Amino acid sequence: MLISFEGIDGCGKSTQARLLAQRLETAGYRTLLVREPGGTELSERIRGLLLDPALDIDPFAELLLFSAARRQLVVERIRPALQAGYIVLCDRFYDSTTAYQGGGRGVVELAWLRDFNRRVTDGLVPDRTYWLDVPLEVALARRDQAGDPDRMERADPAFFERVRATYAQLATEEPDRILRLDATASIETLHETIWNDVQRLLPPTGTRPPGVGSSTDRSG
Repeated sequence: MLISFEGIDGCGKSTQARLLAQRLETAGYRTLLVREPGGTELSERIRGLLLDPALDIDPFAELLLFSAARRQLVVERIRPALQAGYIVLCDRFYDSTTAYQGGGRGVVELAWLRDFNRRVTDGLVPDRTYWLDVPLEVALARRDQAGDPDRMERADPAFFERVRATYAQLATEEPDRILRLDATASIETLHETIWNDVQRLLPPTGTRPPGVGSSTDRSG
């Protein structure tokens, strides 16, 4: 099973991904938690470039770098884990590229980008995507409180409004996969909402392939 977490910066998705990973492990499910961009040596190096405020990256080059990091993550970590029976949690996946580079940057048409994303991932689609939707002013306040924003987080508010609007469009187009969550709710409330939904999707723990321990990537 593949589960992704999406939303604009400051929505709280990374916290929810970590909480779900912990809950799944406690329940006896082997779990892999990864982040984008990142999760492999190559992908983490690409992440350093993409988030470096000192670099001025062409928007299309940005799209290709994010996609290269994703491709390496899918091939090296995600697909092998899925084949071994792990539940894989992704802190961002290809919907981020659609929302940020497609909607936010306006680099290419969304139809072209959807086809490109499928090629990058070999058609891998999350079983469930949690979109943590939060008003822009709330997200910006959280970002400012955290301090030291990276290159992506320093984009102007209009950019993030376009990103958020694209997420809304995706949720409308794929309601069976993408679940919108009000990210202004408390951390605990959001986690319980996600956990209740996940339980309906999970196989019984006794049906999982044999293995020892978990493989949660705490760097994500």
